[in-house]
Amino acid sequence: MLVIVGYVVVCGSVFGGFAMAGGHLGALWQPLELLMIFGGAMGAFCVGNNMTAIKATVKDLPSLFKGSKYSKDTYMELMALMYELLTKVRKEGLMSIEGDVEKPEESPVFSKYPKILSDHHVVEFITDYLRIMVSGNLNAMEIENLMDVELETHHHEALVSSHVIAKLADGMPAFGIVAAVMGVVHTMESVGMPPAELGMLIAHALVGTFLGILLAYGFVGPLASLLEQKAEEGGKIFQTIKVTLLANLNGYAPAMAVEFGRKALSSGDRPNFTELEEHVKQKR
Repeated sequence: MLVIVGYVVVCGSVFGGFAMAGGHLGALWQPLELLMIFGGAMGAFCVGNNMTAIKATVKDLPSLFKGSKYSKDTYMELMALMYELLTKVRKEGLMSIEGDVEKPEESPVFSKYPKILSDHHVVEFITDYLRIMVSGNLNAMEIENLMDVELETHHHEALVSSHVIAKLADGMPAFGIVAAVMGVVHTMESVGMPPAELGMLIAHALVGTFLGILLAYGFVGPLASLLEQKAEEGGKIFQTIKVTLLANLNGYAPAMAVEFGRKALSSGDRPNFTELEEHVKQKR
């Protein structure tokens, strides 16, 4: 929603200011200039990226028009799930969660937390490391190193679409200049026309530069920044799981391990101690 609001403000400020200064908005409507800018940018986008990056970008773009799926309620569910799993391990032993780990979709524990269960990547991350803990073949330091490697890979993959869009935005002013140069070439080959008509042709050519810059910094560039922020948001939940599991591996009780995880959250998403305690009791 904020993306749409931002676009409205950009358009209102730029075009409204132009109109208030006495400009004619019709002069800015140049479909052929837009064709050259967008067509060139899309062609460069396809040339400069492999299919994996293109698919990731196309997949991530719709998420920009939605709110974050990692809300305070989501983190409260995560904390409650981690507490229940670790408490079960503490009371009944590691082998007691083997069924929950192997088939989380059928687990009575995971089924209490639909927001977490619906996120395949989060469930996979939790179950993978619980499975490693059940096997008992790695110590806490080795598991932490393995988590760091996986989180680094995940972070790199999550940032692919933001890097792609940023490069696309960087190229759009240049394609605007290309469109403007093409307009100037057309003007020069029409030099025998009356001055008024030549002025129109020059104005149309300059619109190309204007549109390239406006699209880059007012529309496409901010999307890259927003994608990067969403990638950072998406990594926070995995960091929280990591801190909680490692605290448990280092001998802390489930309640304290969950507290470690709670402290890893951003202040805006972090439930306070009482909220989390009440939520855990309710779920149990």
